[in-house]
Order: sequence, then C-alpha cells, then structure tokens
Amino acid sequence: MYKYLFGPVPSRRLGMSLGVDLVPKKVCSLDCVYCEVGKTTKLTVERKEYIPYDKVAEELMHYFKNSPNPDYITFSGAGEPTLNSRIGDVLQFIKQNEPNIPVAVLTNGTLFYDKKVRRELKDADIVLPSLDAATEATFQKINQPALQLTSEKQIQGLVDFRKEFTGKIWLEIFILPEYNYNDNELLKLKKTIDKIKPDSIQLNTLDRPGTVMNLHSATIAELKRIINFWNLNNVEIIAAAPQRKSIQSYRNDAETAILETISRRPCTTDDLKEILGMHINEINKYLDVLEAENKIRPVRQERGIFYQKKDN
Repeated sequence: MYKYLFGPVPSRRLGMSLGVDLVPKKVCSLDCVYCEVGKTTKLTVERKEYIPYDKVAEELMHYFKNSPNPDYITFSGAGEPTLNSRIGDVLQFIKQNEPNIPVAVLTNGTLFYDKKVRRELKDADIVLPSLDAATEATFQKINQPALQLTSEKQIQGLVDFRKEFTGKIWLEIFILPEYNYNDNELLKLKKTIDKIKPDSIQLNTLDRPGTVMNLHSATIAELKRIINFWNLNNVEIIAAAPQRKSIQSYRNDAETAILETISRRPCTTDDLKEILGMHINEINKYLDVLEAENKIRPVRQERGIFYQKKDN
C-alpha cells in the first residue's frame, strides 16, 4: 500500500491514471465552494516540501518495478500540487526513469505568476489548469483565494505559462449557474481564453455537494449554450461520470467495497478513506458513478456530507 501514490484511477480525461499526491489534505491556495475533497484547512501560497521528495521517489520506483505502465502519471491529490517546492524534481525523476509515460498536472493555476513554478513544469506533457472566473468579484466568490491572490494575477500567470510551455494545456472551467453563468462573466471568460490560447477548453460542473449548501449543477443544455455563446471550436463538455465504467482501471471490487461499507452505516469520504485505505480522490471517482447511477445519496450533517445507500 502506497502513501503518496494512488490508483491507477478511472479518469474521465486521462484513462488509467496513477495519481501522485504532493501535499497533505487540504493544503491549497483556494477554498473553492464546489470542491469535492472538502474545505481547505490550510489556505496558503507558501511553497515548501510538504511531502518529502525521497519518499515519493521511493514509491514511484517500487511502482515502476512491480506494476504495468499507466496511461498517465498525474500530479493531483487532496490539495494544490504546485505548492510542493520539489514538484519539478519529482517530474524529472519520472522522466529519467520512465520517459515513455506521459505526465499530467492537475492544478488550480494560481501559482503560475511564479517563474520558478512555470520552469519546473516545462517538461510535463499536459497541464490541466482551472479558470472559473474572469472578474475579481466572481473569483473571490467562487474560489475564495488566499489573500495574496487576485484574478488578474491568476490570468496573467496562465498567459505567461502558455508563452513558455510547449506541451498541451487543457483549461478546465467549472460552471455554477449562481456564480459564473451570466453573460457578462461568460463574455469576459471568452476574452481571457483568447489570451491564454489553451489547446482545449473543458466545461465541468457539480457532480456532488460542494463545501457550501444549495449549489446547483449546470444542465447539459446550459453547458451547450456556453459553447454556442463562445463560438469556439475547441470547447468540450467533460464526459458524464458513468462512462468511467468503460475505462480499463475501473475496479468493480472498489465500487462493491464502498457500497458494502455505506450499507452498514452512512460514511463521509474521510470515513471511507480510513476504513478502506483508499485515497480520497479515488473514492470520489467511484462516488461520482454511484450517485449518478442513483445507488447512493448524500446527506449534509454537522460533521460533513455523509453518503448512504439508496433503497431502490
């Protein structure tokens, strides 16, 4: 059992993806209202070696020697991976030992104002940054950033990164109708997209409850309206969660274990993590599918969001 690697997990965008977790839960530069991992417990832009490089390298080498190659190795996890000051060293370790496995970086895109961060990620194959707002008011409302961050700072960092980075940039925009669906915000997002020039724009929305109450998902019709409104040829709606079942890494035993656990008593994602020994991101992938298939339902309580089995 690895401590800093998880999966491979059934990723909607990256197939069979081996996750690398470089920061503890939940160290992040944002406290997004929609985050499925939960509220940020350490809101910061301070970069340091949160997870020791040697420990991550040791686990990666063991995986390389004992497991088949995944489709991707992905820096993701329960916080913002670019906060780890040795992310560039881990990336180089992978490239030196398994150069044929592409590396992806899932990031909220807030630290690209830092030249060092941009330089450390130069050898990644795909970077998947988030951008949910193009105005300061919406950025503050939906992303709840650390004090040092502004919408302008995030956007300029992404623009600068695009100029320097030769790999693919898949820009994810998370749509919440109450926050960033109005025409003014969408128009400013389109102008910002034109500046960043990503290879792909991926529209996402809420699968399960966020960190605040009464959030609503965008409908497929609303997401399609955005595509028509922007009139860009590289915008896509991220595939629905149930399609994960067709991915090679989808484990029916993991789904069964989750269902059997919550059939005994309702559990939070943290409960499931402790009981099953799975990474919280991996658990979230399966919860997305189970809720979409109407097999479970979330209930918000004082200690958090509990998942319980539905009686169909």
